[in-house]
Amino acid sequence: MTRLLLPYALVVIAPALALVLAAPAQVSPTAPIGADGWAADPRHLPDPVSTPPAAVRDALAQVGAPEDLVHRYPGVVGNLDGAPFALRYEANARAMATAGEAHPGRYLLFDPRGNGHVAQVYGELDTADRVAVLVPGAGNRLYNFWHGVGGVAIRSPSRQAANLYTAAGAPAGLAVVAWLGYDPPRALDAGAAREDLARAGADALVRFVAGIIALRPHATVALIGHSYGSTVIGLAAPGLPGQVTDLAVVASPGMGVTRAGDLHTTARVWAGLADRDVVRLVPNVRLLGLGHGRAPTDPAFGARVFAARDVAGHDHYLDVGTDSLRTLAAIASAGGAS
Repeated sequence: MTRLLLPYALVVIAPALALVLAAPAQVSPTAPIGADGWAADPRHLPDPVSTPPAAVRDALAQVGAPEDLVHRYPGVVGNLDGAPFALRYEANARAMATAGEAHPGRYLLFDPRGNGHVAQVYGELDTADRVAVLVPGAGNRLYNFWHGVGGVAIRSPSRQAANLYTAAGAPAGLAVVAWLGYDPPRALDAGAAREDLARAGADALVRFVAGIIALRPHATVALIGHSYGSTVIGLAAPGLPGQVTDLAVVASPGMGVTRAGDLHTTARVWAGLADRDVVRLVPNVRLLGLGHGRAPTDPAFGARVFAARDVAGHDHYLDVGTDSLRTLAAIASAGGAS
């Protein structure tokens, strides 16, 4: 095992020395497309970046003919946490058509700038009493969201969420969201060993979940993180509302802490790791700004570890027919086994 870890250490740690010398980057949220016009609107609309989602909900309830906002500011409304789901669906459909993105479905996020952000919904959020949010990891971008990293279909967050929803039985009370609302690292490289992007993603995830809860306060939420997405969830955990009952991670390089209790959440914590996953070679340490802490599947971490024996590798936890998909579907729909 030592000989296996040495090449990884040389590949990851040596190029990372320059990153170690740099101060952690502060990634600030970007104002949505059309924010200037929105701010100048005489109706005194809520700031799309700083206004809490519950306050956004209340402010829009006072705006006459909110559908007009969809036509005027689709880039704002489509990405506005706390706005009614139907308005966001319509706004993002308009924005996607303008961008030439022809992908069926309903979307709670769409921003084509930079690496791109998108969130696709399966099920009926307006009536859901359970919502599962899938947070993908390194390599994911808007351009491969539907087709998969490297063109490999099973690596597509859209397809993975569809598999999860179908495996859960597509019950009326469940909605599943594939959420790419942050900029993951390009790959499992030196950049992925830092938490800068994960911290920015955690802030965005906390706000996104708050937007769901603002409209569905009696619903419960499960967060499912793959690879670097599990680090995002770990850093988000202290800021999540009590409606989040389950955090499930697979292929995790670490959740930013050394034990589940340090997540400061009342949610149950679940973890799975395949025997053939390259993440097993990642040193589970935090040193000089690198690393994400102890592996969640380590007994000392304190998570509820579930089987992933038939998972073919790093990207296959949501493959149809696998033990891990069945377990994640149970967690998504009802919180899994007690």
